[in-house]
Amino acid sequence: MTTTANPDITPERLLAAKKAVISSSIGAALEWFDVIVYASFATVISKNFFTFADAPPAIGLILTFATFAVTYLIRPIGGMVLGSYADRSGRKKALTLTLTLMMVGTLIMALAPTYAAVGFAAPVIILISRLIQGFSAGGEFGTATTFLVETAPHKKNFYASWQIVSQGASMFLASAFGFALNTWMTPEALTAWGWRIPFFVGLLVGPVGLYIRARLEETEEFVSSAKEHSPLKTLLAQHYGRVLAGSAVIGVATITTYMILYMPTFAVTNLHIPPTAAYLGGVVAGVINMVAVPFIGNLADRVGPAKVMTWAAVAALVLAWPLFQIMVTNPTVPVLVLVIAVLGTLMAFYFGPLPGMMSSLFPPAVRGSGLSVAYNVGVTLLGGIAPLVLTWLLNASGWLQVPSLYYMVICAISLVGLYAARVRYRQP
Repeated sequence: MTTTANPDITPERLLAAKKAVISSSIGAALEWFDVIVYASFATVISKNFFTFADAPPAIGLILTFATFAVTYLIRPIGGMVLGSYADRSGRKKALTLTLTLMMVGTLIMALAPTYAAVGFAAPVIILISRLIQGFSAGGEFGTATTFLVETAPHKKNFYASWQIVSQGASMFLASAFGFALNTWMTPEALTAWGWRIPFFVGLLVGPVGLYIRARLEETEEFVSSAKEHSPLKTLLAQHYGRVLAGSAVIGVATITTYMILYMPTFAVTNLHIPPTAAYLGGVVAGVINMVAVPFIGNLADRVGPAKVMTWAAVAALVLAWPLFQIMVTNPTVPVLVLVIAVLGTLMAFYFGPLPGMMSSLFPPAVRGSGLSVAYNVGVTLLGGIAPLVLTWLLNASGWLQVPSLYYMVICAISLVGLYAARVRYRQP
């Protein structure tokens, strides 16, 4: 598509689209950086906040991931409240609110006193931080994606894919921090204070994001479209099928992401590989997503996002078992990095087209609510609780192939959702 063929593609609209990419990417980057750092440093956080008296380390790790999972239970609520707010009051106001709440949650995490200092108040403070973060994250993806798609004059899948590029950047930076801190700091220093460094660094992007978002213009599509008095009620009454399909579609994207985040814990606890190897794999996966996703977004604009995602989901289903079999039977650093790199490639091909595809599922009047609710229900049920479930299953069964079976089940669920999106809701 060229600017001469489409009169909507003016220099002003292209500039607005670029601003939308930057502002949306900053919020997504802070959200995912915080999430990835928490998951990546789970063993250290467990020692500082969830190791009670003579309780075995496995209990502390399970409690750490339980807090991580509880965070995801509140995300659908955040999606309902903040997504509805975006449909009633505007995308711009919702974007500013979500970023402010994210900064508060990250600041509490960075400053939290340990169990040794304040006792049982320490895990409570961590829980409060995670709940604030989860609530704000519940509205970020849906609102930011809606803003991107409604601002883009053309190539909507390409512009929407930058949400995922920013997540790749967060994975790269968080994993780089994990690799560097585990390499250059002593275990004692890392446990005592080093783990806080990434959270403070993540906070630095917040004020920049608020400055940019405060100067955005509301989208023309929101301004010109009819408003629903109760977007959430309309969504659940008239579009619940789209919500279910969208939630199922999220599966491969979210389980692949959290499988990569779970790898440092899996490598140390079950394979006895140094955590630096898994962090190095996360760096590779982050780079793959940063570089590849824009091209995949362009591909989705040409052939249709659902088609690209279906190919990726089938590949993930087929590769899940052999990937983990190779890793379990050859627990070495190169093999672990290779497995994470393959997972990163699958993530790029599936996750890249997803924001654009999901935004087209919902009409403008309920798009913010629809995206937020569907995304967060899917992330919570199919991805956010994965580290907790996998930690418990591995401790209960001792069978190292459990993650591959879990992954395959989620892939099957997503394929059902994609079929519904393509056949029932006419997604290209």
